[in-house]
Amino acid sequence: MKELLFNHVATRGQLEQANIADGMAWLKKQKSPDILTERLVRDLHKRLFGQVWKWAESCLKTENNIGIDSLQIVIELRHLLDDACYWIEHQTYLPMELAARFHHKLLLIHPFPNRNGRHVRIIADAMLTKLMGEPAIGWAGGYKLKNMNERRDQYIAALRATDKHDFSKLLEFVGA
Repeated sequence: MKELLFNHVATRGQLEQANIADGMAWLKKQKSPDILTERLVRDLHKRLFGQVWKWAESCLKTENNIGIDSLQIVIELRHLLDDACYWIEHQTYLPMELAARFHHKLLLIHPFPNRNGRHVRIIADAMLTKLMGEPAIGWAGGYKLKNMNERRDQYIAALRATDKHDFSKLLEFVGA
């Protein structure tokens, strides 16, 4: 908890939940946001977690990353954003599959020290709703995905299978 900006909060979750609600409200107000820019990726992370964590919006700069080499984060993020623009423009994938593939790749890049999962799910949903006019993915399926439950187990299993290049479970999970 030493990285929290406010020491008077009983739990990190209390403060985070309010910050996330503010970030979601900000994203919703964006008339036609350019979802596929590094600036929006960083701004959204800061809006979701910036009132809680000192490192919000900052890409990793140390070798503590569970994703790719920290020196490659900005480069790989740019590649992914460009790929996603291409996928949308050329209708390479159906919308749900596109969002699932984007989600997985951004999780692999793991640009921030923490809170990548929720951030990536929100961006994937914004791609669907704001860029493609599609409904958001039911990531939690009516549950709180952060809690240990069957839906979360399915999500983790789908991600692990996708890590091994088997996209079928993730596509099934998102309803593609």
